[in-house]
Amino acid sequence: MSVVSKSPKYLLMLAMLSGASAGSLSAQTQEGATAPAPAPADVSATAYLSPAKMAEGPEIKGMISARSGDKMQVTASDGSKSVITINDATRITASKGFLGLGRHRLAATSLLNGLPVTVKTLQSGEGLLASRINLENKDLKTASMIHNGTNQRFDEQTAATEALRGRMGEIDQYNVKSTTNVNFDTGKAVLSPQAKNDLCATASTAEGMSNALLLVVGYTDSVGDEEYNQELSEKRAGRVVNYLQQACGWKPYRMLTPTGMSEADPVASNDTVEGKAQNRRVAVNILVSKGLDGL
Repeated sequence: MSVVSKSPKYLLMLAMLSGASAGSLSAQTQEGATAPAPAPADVSATAYLSPAKMAEGPEIKGMISARSGDKMQVTASDGSKSVITINDATRITASKGFLGLGRHRLAATSLLNGLPVTVKTLQSGEGLLASRINLENKDLKTASMIHNGTNQRFDEQTAATEALRGRMGEIDQYNVKSTTNVNFDTGKAVLSPQAKNDLCATASTAEGMSNALLLVVGYTDSVGDEEYNQELSEKRAGRVVNYLQQACGWKPYRMLTPTGMSEADPVASNDTVEGKAQNRRVAVNILVSKGLDGL
């Protein structure tokens, strides 16, 4: 049987069709939005762009030391730093090592600061473009514990919360440009019309800032036990992330891993009805990495 080679033009067309199909499927899952805009393709299900259009770049090994917009900074063991662009065609994979899992695909939100990575690159007109990013599952363990805090008991959850705070405060990585709070009814994770308007306005503001990222953090009031509130805070954060990506067009690779913080960091007293209403919130923070500020 003869093998028909595919031209670069044919491969590029396949990549474009794959992105369009993924966007249509994502838009169908949007909850409660009217006339949704086309959703961005999930980078964990996007085909390679043909390398025939770009020269192969160096393979870079190191640790993620900064994230900003569609750029990632990787610091090697010798201290050298490389700024690499991530786009919808970048493949992000994790190999066997954590909980016995085989190789699988990941979303760009898995690219946390501090994670060791191996990056295959292409030479673009503006520098290096990541064609593939690989990391070990064992290196995701700490990040997984923080993000999936509902699997931890009280003491473990407290430790995970402190680890998250430490990560975000590490070496003053980010300038916080603004914070938008959207509020929820008791025990609910349903976005109000006002919340939806505020989220898209925030995304629009961030889009106008160079190298901006979004960090989404969910909270609850003091009603309910620790485990229930942790689940609820994560559910609220997830609902906001979905809306930002599906309805507001915010790219997944320009978002840090969302998390739930349960009852932590109240903005008002939980002793009053009004105070509890303010604490039932998701905070959307616009961040710019100090390491990449001005790029």
